[in-house]
Amino acid sequence: MCSHYEAPTPHQVADAFGVALFDQGRLDLWPAYIGPFLRHPDGRAEDDESPAAMEVMTGSFGLIPSWSKDSKIARRTYNARSETVAEKPSFRHAWRHARHCIIPAVAIYEPDWRSGKAVATRIARADGELLGIAGLWEQWRDPSTDQILHSYTMLTVNADDHDFMKAYHKPQDEKRMVVILPKGSYADWLTARPEQSAAFMNQYPADRLAVAL
Repeated sequence: MCSHYEAPTPHQVADAFGVALFDQGRLDLWPAYIGPFLRHPDGRAEDDESPAAMEVMTGSFGLIPSWSKDSKIARRTYNARSETVAEKPSFRHAWRHARHCIIPAVAIYEPDWRSGKAVATRIARADGELLGIAGLWEQWRDPSTDQILHSYTMLTVNADDHDFMKAYHKPQDEKRMVVILPKGSYADWLTARPEQSAAFMNQYPADRLAVAL
């Protein structure tokens, strides 16, 4: 599971994804911090012929469902398990309505316990390009201010047999990894219909990841 990652600068996102520049504060992100995500321009997939364009948004890292009374839930909803996302109350609306997004990242941080102590390890693409992490987005209206806040979560899959990611987290714990999309599937993910979502829930090849200093 990923609760800590490094976001790209606005210029990096604009160059990599062909979107407009945007305002971004901190780049070292934890749950409930504000970060960038990319989605289909109208926020949803219309049909299989939708254009490949995307827009950048900013929102809370940690999905806030529309029924939530406050935004504190974001501290617990930063990852969504692909095996249960369709049933979990916090995520099922976004999943069933194909509110797909891509979370750009320079690197993610995971704990390496092989020494017996947790060592935060920075993991990136081996080729140095940005990670494009599959996620879901939502919008929530703050009942106290009537303001709209967007939010997002990272989708995850089991990684017990993954040659790279199985080294992370405690030895007795299930191994998980975020769903990293191949660049060639970005547009397909953003425009996929709800019944097509599960096909994207795959492990990223181990040889394409590396520990980054």
